[in-house]
Amino acid sequence: MIYCSRFAYTPQIRTLSEFPEVKDGRVFTGALVAFIHAEEQDEDKLKAVETKMLKNLKWAAGKNQTRQLVLHSFAHLAATKADPQLTKELFDKVEVRLQNAGYTCVQTPFGYFLDIDVHAPGVSQARIFKSI
Repeated sequence: MIYCSRFAYTPQIRTLSEFPEVKDGRVFTGALVAFIHAEEQDEDKLKAVETKMLKNLKWAAGKNQTRQLVLHSFAHLAATKADPQLTKELFDKVEVRLQNAGYTCVQTPFGYFLDIDVHAPGVSQARIFKSI
């Protein structure tokens, strides 16, 4: 997770055709961006992963004094990957739960390589790694 004073993306290459086509990028300021990778082993315990992810996101957002979160699928962090449909379902559930708790939460386009622009302050709580 990286707290970004500015985070922007522009869709470039669509890698998963079963997800909606997106052409426009977005820019966020003052957001916690979570680079998330769901592994194959997570498929059997999605509810537990969802709950732990939610707690970690809320905790990190609090540490960075923000209520704005961006969920970004970053399927490059481990040797195995969960099924894309299950990963998207996990993202959707976490997004709804965060919104219901009063956070602003969005997702980057799922199934895309994106051009990204990250500007993060040089403070320790701006960069947090959690393995669930």
